[in-house]
Amino acid sequence: MSNHLKDESSPYLLQHSENPVDWYPWCEEAFERAGREDKPIFLSIGYSTCHWCHVMAHESFEDKRTADILNENFISIKVDREERPDIDSVYMSVCQALTGSGGWPMSIFMTAEQKPFYAATYIPPDNRYGMKGFRELLLEISDHWKYKKSELLESAEQILDHIDTKEERAVKKTLNRAGAGTDITLPERAAELFAQAFDEKYGGFGAAPKFPTPHNLLFLMIYSSLQDGGMSYEAEKTLEQMRRGGIFDHIGYGFSRYSTDRFYLVPHFEKMLYDNALLMIAYSAAYKASGKTMFLETAEKTAEYILREMTGPDGEFYSAQDADSEGREGLYYVWDEEEICGILGAKRGTEFCRYYGITEEGNFEGKNIPNELDGKEITDRFHKERELLYDYRKRRARLHLDDKVLTSWNSLMISAMAVLYRVTGKERYLEAAERARRFIEHNLTDGNTLRVSCRGGSGSVKGFLDDYAYYTAALLSLYEAVSDVDHLTRAEQICREARQQFADEEGGGFFLYGSRNDSLITRPKETYDGALPSGNSTMAYDLVRLYQITGNEEYKDAAERQLAYMSGEAQEYPAGYGMFLTALLLYENPPQKITVVLADGDNKEEIMSRLPLYAEINILSGETREYKLLNGRTTYYVCKNYTCLPPSNELMSESK
Repeated sequence: MSNHLKDESSPYLLQHSENPVDWYPWCEEAFERAGREDKPIFLSIGYSTCHWCHVMAHESFEDKRTADILNENFISIKVDREERPDIDSVYMSVCQALTGSGGWPMSIFMTAEQKPFYAATYIPPDNRYGMKGFRELLLEISDHWKYKKSELLESAEQILDHIDTKEERAVKKTLNRAGAGTDITLPERAAELFAQAFDEKYGGFGAAPKFPTPHNLLFLMIYSSLQDGGMSYEAEKTLEQMRRGGIFDHIGYGFSRYSTDRFYLVPHFEKMLYDNALLMIAYSAAYKASGKTMFLETAEKTAEYILREMTGPDGEFYSAQDADSEGREGLYYVWDEEEICGILGAKRGTEFCRYYGITEEGNFEGKNIPNELDGKEITDRFHKERELLYDYRKRRARLHLDDKVLTSWNSLMISAMAVLYRVTGKERYLEAAERARRFIEHNLTDGNTLRVSCRGGSGSVKGFLDDYAYYTAALLSLYEAVSDVDHLTRAEQICREARQQFADEEGGGFFLYGSRNDSLITRPKETYDGALPSGNSTMAYDLVRLYQITGNEEYKDAAERQLAYMSGEAQEYPAGYGMFLTALLLYENPPQKITVVLADGDNKEEIMSRLPLYAEINILSGETREYKLLNGRTTYYVCKNYTCLPPSNELMSESK
């Protein structure tokens, strides 16, 4: 029997559409019914590739006894956090305030007025792990609502007061810093914090679990290039360790979400579009900085995975692949030694297993995760064997694909493909970026208004700050790749819309949801760069680059205000603001401008691959009145540090 989720497009909501729980999506109908029937609301927030969301669904939401309790005593609402990051953010702050931690599935109990009074993450069906069982908790809250409702309402008001007070303190702190300007010491302080946390032996920062956070690695590489310091070693060591480890899929390519151990051997196996996009950028940048082909090969292998498994028929990029298959996490990705030898033959199978650390005993729950952590030279000599295993793996088990198309994550992948085109000069990456851009324009925009996502049609939920910030950055990446002024014009339009909808004119920065979105019990501003760069950090980057590209003083003023606001946010722990720090470094150290005049017979793509990544590039197919060929050969015009150098037939090494 279907519930109220049957007509939704989100794969996560559809996974629950046949539950015996009478789920509603987030809608007025649910809140009106809760008020009319005087019932509390149970709000469950998750996403389709979340392992513990699956566990709680199987244990509780598919269980008729549990469903009967929920249906009789509660109004149940299910939310896909990737479609509604505003709801997720508001109630995650509640969960963290009440429990000291957060995560998914998120379980919130609240009033019909959306005021929360109890929060948790995963809840087992019965008493275990020192936790109260879900059924017992439901009955207890139901009794409280019936007989001690005033206590729950008072608790809800206290929680809201706490959140409001916290937000008021944040606003007061920002106002107190008004006029303080940008703190240019933040990059150095952040670099010191990264150095203290760096794992010298295995790469990464801090203890397990280790998340990739590629934007932090990008910051370190740019900072190192400006300081001639050793911070690039930290980034390169981390990138190499991830490439060698099990967090990288050595059979099908692409990266999993994070490593559960210090070594990057055992991942949490779900693959997210955003991780792979940001890692493609980081590996491309590492190649340009170091010249090590392993970094470029990793970026291209990751792109191969995306184009093969995560790209739709119209060029759109899908969101994620599940960690679970047949109800077991990682089953799709792990191997037996005997199984591999049976496929490849004894001799070649043994060689393959020796190279990839596959043994009879296994390295993960009796099975094996292929890896190159023993330090051998990274090689592609098992290419044919890898293809055989890849084809076999596809037949052996199936992975759930979350095929919704998110504007924000697609924008990140557009940037990644544009960067990879600049690094390699290969047209297929530029075409992939352009196709995804066209998909967004055709399916996820209404004039200058963006939509969050779509699946099998146009999107319905109006976009949030991240959608606008990331899409502006994507358009700027395309402009930097091909110098098409239409991309720059569109970036300006989207950025202008973001400033109109989301700007906090009084307190500075940008709100997560804007004037065209639904109102919630609080209006958060997210500034911390976690697994993803925050919308506020990305807006700082967008404004800086728009000023540097256009010379428009309005962008300069807006960029300086945003940099000053983010300086205040980053004071306590600057290492948590890697994307903002990158924007700050670029503002203080403007990229050089390089105009290339191509001579007949020279290849644009080959020239493109030799140019620096952090530069404004304009490649002309022939001479103009302003830019002439020197000696009849391809000519470079370079301007940097407020000085234009004489034209040259060679790109100086310091310009690379």
